[in-house]
Formats: sequence, structure tokens, C-alpha cells
Amino acid sequence: MATIDDVRDLGSSLERSYEVSVRGRLKFRVGQLVYVAFSPDALIMEFGFPKELREGLIGGQPEKFQLPSPSDMRFHWVRADLAALDPGEAREFVVDAWRMVVPQKLSRAYDLAHPDGPA
Repeated sequence: MATIDDVRDLGSSLERSYEVSVRGRLKFRVGQLVYVAFSPDALIMEFGFPKELREGLIGGQPEKFQLPSPSDMRFHWVRADLAALDPGEAREFVVDAWRMVVPQKLSRAYDLAHPDGPA
């Protein structure tokens, strides 16, 4: 069972990433691009995810993943029940979402520094 605390330090430590609070919701950004957001009660984690792959993710594990709100369908976005994820899985989604908003050289540098994936 993952919690917001399992990913908060990771989100703050990724290069160019910073934490913001918007209307009571914790979000992580690179520049002005949000790549991870939590519901106000911290039970739902929304994150960047390729649109072309989200039906497979959601269809394969509907107890964990849902489509984003109708207004967010145009974005590369998925929502997950945080309690249904294990901490390592949640951290992987955070890193993968971060990769979508940073230059490839930062993503490659992260891989070199963390060959076993997110800690």
C-alpha cells in the first residue's frame, strides 16, 4: 500500500522538479508542466502517462487505475488509487511521468545514476 510519503521525497529530488500546492492539492511540476498530482485527501495519484497506452493499463488493472476526469482526457494523464499501488510501483510511475516532461539527457542521466530504478 503506497502513500503520498512514499513518493514525496522522490518528486522533490528529481532534477528540475518542484512541489507546489494548488487549491489544497499537492502537485509536482517541471517548469509549468504538472506531471503528478494528488487529490486533497491524498488517496488518488494522477500522473502523466502516454494516451496511447492508458486503455491497456486501465483495462488490465481497473481496480488500480481509472481514466482522468473528462476535462483531462485530452492530456497524457491517468489516475490511480494510491492504496492499490505498492510503494515501488508508485515511485516508478512518478519517475516515468517526470521523464515525459524533461529533456532526454536528464532521463538518461537519471538512469545512469539509478541503474536499479527509483529507490
